Amino acid sequence: MVVLYTDGACSGNPGPGGWAYLIKDASGAELARASGGDPATTNNKMELTAVIEGLMTLDERAAVRVVTDSQYVSKGMTEWVKGWIRNDWMRGSGRNKEPVKNVDLWRKLVTECARLEVTFAHIRGHAGHPENEECDRMAVAATQAVRFSE
Repeated sequence: MVVLYTDGACSGNPGPGGWAYLIKDASGAELARASGGDPATTNNKMELTAVIEGLMTLDERAAVRVVTDSQYVSKGMTEWVKGWIRNDWMRGSGRNKEPVKNVDLWRKLVTECARLEVTFAHIRGHAGHPENEECDRMAVAATQAVRFSE
């Protein structure tokens, strides 16, 4: 079992953004970390990208607990995604149906989760959780890096 901590950040929404992840094993030893950015994105895209990038580094069949402060990601994967798939990636009902936002990223996330044993846990952001705070620092730094590289 490994734990994947993730976070996304955005300066403006949309605007320049960053993502970050930190992977630890069951004993708490750090296995990997990475971050990156996008000069024109949204916070939700960065939250999804952080999880996708982290999962992509793991071997098939790994048991992973994703810890995120994003309700968009955690509820999306635990409550909403089955309905979206069943409705051909549409949300709402009747005349109010509309395409799921960020469907390309949701599809990638579903694909990554299918090859692993993934569970999702939501934590409150900016509440002193050490790994979440570190991911936040990394994501903000990635945001600043793309923001000032233009």
